[in-house]
Amino acid sequence: KLRRKDIEVLFMVDPIDEYSVQQLKDYEGKKLVCVTKEGLELEETPEEKKKKEELKAANESLCKVMKDILGEKVEKVVVSMRVVDSPCCLVTNEYGWSANMERIMKAQALRDASSFSYMQSKKTMEINPDHAIIAELRKKCDNPADATLKDLVLMLYETALLTSGFSLEDSASFSARIYRMIKLGLSIDDTGDIAADLPPLESTGGDAAGGEQNEMEEVD
Repeated sequence: KLRRKDIEVLFMVDPIDEYSVQQLKDYEGKKLVCVTKEGLELEETPEEKKKKEELKAANESLCKVMKDILGEKVEKVVVSMRVVDSPCCLVTNEYGWSANMERIMKAQALRDASSFSYMQSKKTMEINPDHAIIAELRKKCDNPADATLKDLVLMLYETALLTSGFSLEDSASFSARIYRMIKLGLSIDDTGDIAADLPPLESTGGDAAGGEQNEMEEVD
């Protein structure tokens, strides 16, 4: 959206940049605004404002379903006015850390755990209502119990983590979800593989107790 409106964006990717902008709030009378955080306001025409309200109403149920699936992973799911090409993105609280600052603080060996959890505020997921993936999810949200819907929403969230500059919370689950989606695309039945991956059953507690009792009787 920023490119379409021909708004210049300053990329600040060096570690020192994050500390600098915390003190440098404006430059030559212009306020510095982080485009990866909440509170980004762009000029809108009356037609754009009307469309925005219509899209919010049309996607209200989908946002609720996605929030229910993601639970505590995100603070809320809202319709985005900043995303054009991607299906979704993750933004942080206006007063919290950016994705780059979060990576820097995670690398600190002597970081304060209490301040880290406070500043690492919950993320907001913004969805692009015009994207084909979101349009298909709108059709599926009538059945929130659909396992495929849950996998798709979680995969969107984890992919948005990566594209928004954050690190994956659970790479193993992400990989397993990718494999399930690949099998689904290839029409491979996944139920047999799930059963094969289960560990063998251990003997029950009753049998174990009985065995110990027999051994004690032999000793006696």
